[in-house]
Amino acid sequence: MKQADMYVSEGLHPRILTEGYELAKEQAMQVLEQMKIVKDVDRDILINVARTSLRTKVHPELADLLTEACVDAVLKIRREGEQIDLHMVEIMEMQHKTEMDTQLVHGLVLDHGARHPDMKKRVSDAFILTCNVSMEYEKSEVNSGFFYKSAEEREKLVAAERQFVDNRVQKVIELKKKVCDGTDKGFVVINQKGVDPMSLDLLAKEGIVALRRAKRRNMERLVLACGGVAVNSLDDITPDSLGYAGLVYEHVLGEDKYTFVEQCKDACSVTILIKGPNKHTLTQIKDAIRDGLRAVKNTIDDGCVVPGAGALEVAIHHALILYKSQVKGRLQLGVQAYADALLVIPKILAQNAGFDAQETIVKLLQEYATSKMPVGLDIDTGEPLSPVDAGIFDNYLVKQQILNSCTIIANNLLLVDEIMRAGMSSLK
Repeated sequence: MKQADMYVSEGLHPRILTEGYELAKEQAMQVLEQMKIVKDVDRDILINVARTSLRTKVHPELADLLTEACVDAVLKIRREGEQIDLHMVEIMEMQHKTEMDTQLVHGLVLDHGARHPDMKKRVSDAFILTCNVSMEYEKSEVNSGFFYKSAEEREKLVAAERQFVDNRVQKVIELKKKVCDGTDKGFVVINQKGVDPMSLDLLAKEGIVALRRAKRRNMERLVLACGGVAVNSLDDITPDSLGYAGLVYEHVLGEDKYTFVEQCKDACSVTILIKGPNKHTLTQIKDAIRDGLRAVKNTIDDGCVVPGAGALEVAIHHALILYKSQVKGRLQLGVQAYADALLVIPKILAQNAGFDAQETIVKLLQEYATSKMPVGLDIDTGEPLSPVDAGIFDNYLVKQQILNSCTIIANNLLLVDEIMRAGMSSLK
């Protein structure tokens, strides 16, 4: 738009510019196809792509730490022949210590703990029962009442109600005895619904750790991380319904409790635990991690990458300048404007690194014209470098979307004849 403004102010009709933009976009897409590097997507390529993405958002030491976490998290949840679901990577925040203590947990971190003081705070070699069963007294869905003539009848009614819940708890206790008796294994119940104090007391006496009111998204991840089956009824639970975790422990931070479920066998769901001294740092790291995860996923989906550090933009600019001579009439101006606009990427890189933008652009264009190889900007020296050798890569899909969307948006805005101010005042 900035490049187009100069030509429009000189009297060039926007329609001419938009037609030139379309020609330039088609040529840019061809250059993108030529420059993409098709490789077997291994861990090294993913590390390079994630590092390129993350180093634009956080300082290098933290970026390198997050790079390993993002790549390992995506590789852990990846399954052959299936679409990668990034929702299976839980991002948990903990306002504690420094950002360099951020870690990848091969399991799950729940943001609550056990609700009984006598329950163990640390269980190793544990069976995990994931269930969605109410273990508390519930009122009926319709209006109902009990009628009794004496205190003894009332006691019987109360006991019958209690027995209904106790029977469910007893089934859990029987399963625990069946799989744990004679061994030193632990038993953990994670329930999506409630567990009342009396049920908690029964479970605690049997050495069972129980967590209640677990979030639904965590229930789905628990089954993928620990194995087993999420049960909705305790009538037909068997040892096959149980998952496994090598270590389950509770971490108390101020008034908050966190439960770590770690050392899971073949976990298909993991947690990135973000730590930081304040809310701003946590938010910044969370945004960076989401971008890093998406960059890794896009690379796996694409099966290819493109050179970064402004190399693609320099190559497209060079190609468009050569292509301009083949375009007839004033459409050349649209192609020229498109080519100049793309150089904003290396210019911004140079400015942010503290170098002179014009001098840097001249160096990059000269280097590319002589070598015909991808040339990017070294932000440490301000000199041209080979991004492929330096391991600086961008996502092919992202570059493709940018070229498409920016052209369409610019064309739509250029072809607007008049902007009407919307609002109540305009209706008067």
